[in-house]
Amino acid sequence: MRVRVEGDSMLPRLRPGDCLWVRRGAAVRPGDLVVARLPGEESRLIVKRAAWREKEGWWLESDNQRAPGRRDSWDFGPLPDRLLVGRVVLRYWPPGRRRRPA
Repeated sequence: MRVRVEGDSMLPRLRPGDCLWVRRGAAVRPGDLVVARLPGEESRLIVKRAAWREKEGWWLESDNQRAPGRRDSWDFGPLPDRLLVGRVVLRYWPPGRRRRPA
């Protein structure tokens, strides 16, 4: 699966316009970048960092907590497993920034 980053919530690691390859259903560990469905707006995808696992689901955080409009687990709590789409495996665009975005 491919996704394109919008917004500043994952700066400095990810920038608006970065394109990512995401492995659906891949195992997730704390520190991984993940793609998830936004609770309450499940047609919308978000890219966040998996901080830790709780029994209710993953705690997801933005790298840039001061980004305007950022939404993460500080707003919606732990993300239920059913809303986790996959783990980011590679940034493939732009060419000068091509690498694993850990």
